[in-house]
Amino acid sequence: MMKKYEELMDLCIKNAAKYRFDVAPNPMVAAIVYDENQDKIISMGVHKKYGENHAERNAILEAQDCDFSDKTLIVNLEPCSHHGNTPPCADLIIEKGFKKVVIGMFDPNPKVSGSGIMKLKNAGIEVVTGVLEDECKELNKVFTKNITKNMPYVLIKIATTFDSKIATAGGESKWITGETSREYVQCLRAQHFAILSGSGTILADNPALTCRLKGERTPDRIIIDRNGKIPFDYQVFKEDGARVFLATNNLNRDFPPNVIPVEFANFRDLFAKLYNKGVYSILVETGQTSLSVLIKQEMADEIYKFVSPKIFGEGMSYLRNLYVFKIDEAYKLKFEHVQKVAEDILITAKFLYD
Repeated sequence: MMKKYEELMDLCIKNAAKYRFDVAPNPMVAAIVYDENQDKIISMGVHKKYGENHAERNAILEAQDCDFSDKTLIVNLEPCSHHGNTPPCADLIIEKGFKKVVIGMFDPNPKVSGSGIMKLKNAGIEVVTGVLEDECKELNKVFTKNITKNMPYVLIKIATTFDSKIATAGGESKWITGETSREYVQCLRAQHFAILSGSGTILADNPALTCRLKGERTPDRIIIDRNGKIPFDYQVFKEDGARVFLATNNLNRDFPPNVIPVEFANFRDLFAKLYNKGVYSILVETGQTSLSVLIKQEMADEIYKFVSPKIFGEGMSYLRNLYVFKIDEAYKLKFEHVQKVAEDILITAKFLYD
């Protein structure tokens, strides 16, 4: 039966992921009412919009006049046990008399964190936990960071040669990786609330920092420009429906209507302010200075490193002024995945901070 639970949980994950931006800052959740005796899905519910019904309630409503006493509820996140914008889902599940609830992961929200599961067990409902737990945690990693730290999830994207260079000795950087890797980056942009870049990268390349995938939203843009060096006719300031946050300490300028100046002391201060403005995840695409400071201040959660089969020898590395004199003082990561992307390799890793 566990294999069937995993199959249904995977279906929940895929359906929940479709509403990433609509449910924020809530988690992505889907639920299935399943008849084990007939091996039949009775209904599916998805949390589709912040403030509206949670997935469990939608699945129950979709099942209409079903007798739930011999049914199993599959859900990728522990049902809530507290009153928020909607009543507790755990109470509704108990009221409907479900026989069993299969859960992917505990809710990281301190208001829930096991209390929903305890409610179900105390009501005599069989509870199965940890089904595709890693995949469920990956789905809602942004929510977990948001709810536990009140900060956005920060993912660094870099493209380097085999010897970890981001530009030649002559300063050329287009293109280090292949077209397939660049398309992959567009997918990453589509998954994040905002893209961050620094003045050095903007002045050198004048990028648009948009998502070129058809039908996908254009992420907000965060531009680090402490001294106001970037002219407002650059592409990143173009009005295209996205908000542009200009992280700067030079406020003596006339800002375009779509540009929101944000004064900041450091990345922690900046990200806290952006989180309060609804920026829940950030894709970092910037040069060595900002990357190094970001890592030094321990503000990055994850890194996607695209490695091309090229060697530059002399050239620009993607980090600078990050001095580690003892091995046990190194910045530590946990490798997640290594995969081929056409001719390139993608390495993903998560930062491990004490």
